[in-house]
Amino acid sequence: MAKTGAQMTTMRAPYLRRVWWDENRVVDKSTYPFCLPIFQRGDFSIDFDGAVTIIVGENGAGKSTLLEGIAALAGYDEAGGGKGYRPVDHSQAVEAMGGQLAQALRGGWLPKVTKGWFFKAESFFSVSPYLDQAATESGGAGPDFLSHSHGEGFLRFFEERCKAQGLYIFDEPESALSPARQIEFLKLLRRMDGSGFCQVIMATHSPILMAYPGARLLGLSKYGLEPITLEQTQHFRLLREFCLDPELFIETMMDD
Repeated sequence: MAKTGAQMTTMRAPYLRRVWWDENRVVDKSTYPFCLPIFQRGDFSIDFDGAVTIIVGENGAGKSTLLEGIAALAGYDEAGGGKGYRPVDHSQAVEAMGGQLAQALRGGWLPKVTKGWFFKAESFFSVSPYLDQAATESGGAGPDFLSHSHGEGFLRFFEERCKAQGLYIFDEPESALSPARQIEFLKLLRRMDGSGFCQVIMATHSPILMAYPGARLLGLSKYGLEPITLEQTQHFRLLREFCLDPELFIETMMDD
């Protein structure tokens, strides 16, 4: 169970039910990230009606920035981490715009459960040493994420941090995972989902992760977020064409 203030809740995920855009709170709509096409209509919103929501779209569509904004809205560090964690040196970290975007976002919660984690692949190696050190200083054995390969470190991190009830936001978790390891991640996701007390919001380019049973799949484009099926995504169509005839596919794509 999770705490909301001093109270415990037995309510099941999703906890964050809706996020919407309040354009009146933006001073300059021409600046990034407010100038992203998805916000130009002024009526941007997302309803979370299930425990697992997966957002797909091309590079530059705003997936990562949107997840950063949702994470900041929940009280997480926009560069990655959980509530109360500020392990990343923002002067050295990849620039994040979630804090600015969160100024214009509003969230509807039932109840407001903000325990959990925001995972960003590019900040993993900034967050992991902090967690190892914090565990050691508290008298325990650190999880030692960094003594493993990149992909193994990711999986160990997921296994260690994604156990309790809460809101979990994953930005392209497949970035260091082989196809076989992506299946392991799906098994972890099933355990989280099966508990009934974990809400997951994820952005991915992986058709394997997009295929998670029961997930709500949303396609992000300049027109906003729209429900989409796995088979309708460009990611799936390209992968299918490649698998049917790899040599012809590569030759055609490179000559295009």
